[in-house]
Amino acid sequence: MIAKFSPESSTVRRMAVRGKALTLSDSECKVMSASVEQRASQQQVYPEPTVGALIVNPEGKILLAKSHKWFNKYTLPGGHIEVGETMKEAVKREVKEEVGLDVEVVEFLLMQEAIFAQEFWKKKHFIFFDFLCKVGDQEVKLDRDELQDYVWVYPGAAFNRDLDSFTWKTLAKYLQRS
Repeated sequence: MIAKFSPESSTVRRMAVRGKALTLSDSECKVMSASVEQRASQQQVYPEPTVGALIVNPEGKILLAKSHKWFNKYTLPGGHIEVGETMKEAVKREVKEEVGLDVEVVEFLLMQEAIFAQEFWKKKHFIFFDFLCKVGDQEVKLDRDELQDYVWVYPGAAFNRDLDSFTWKTLAKYLQRS
């Protein structure tokens, strides 16, 4: 077991590693703590490009979906871009996988960076490419893996929902263009 480093303490730390007792100074504890944190952030080598879909139905309502990965805030359907896939292809695939809808990609809306955003469940660096999409069929079939709930809502009323900050900015951009 490793004891947490306490900067105000100058005592020697003891821990067991593979059945052997080790004695560490405070400075050695700091180095170990920094090393563990560095390894966690090194799991992702490059930023991850992802797509998001602001989906508008024939009544002018948009689709918002709750995700446990965003601490149950409303977000947009979307995900990573696969190697060899265009962003538009990725939008269509991700929407089909997550909410079961076939969309028409209308236009690019916004690019945003999420660098270790605290509102996401993992420490990751994303580059979001959000697109305006239209849909005819509105029968949502959630995958229940990525998304847990959904709502169709008028764009202005969406600001009254608990949105993640990136969805909020995409929605604001959509309303500015109208």
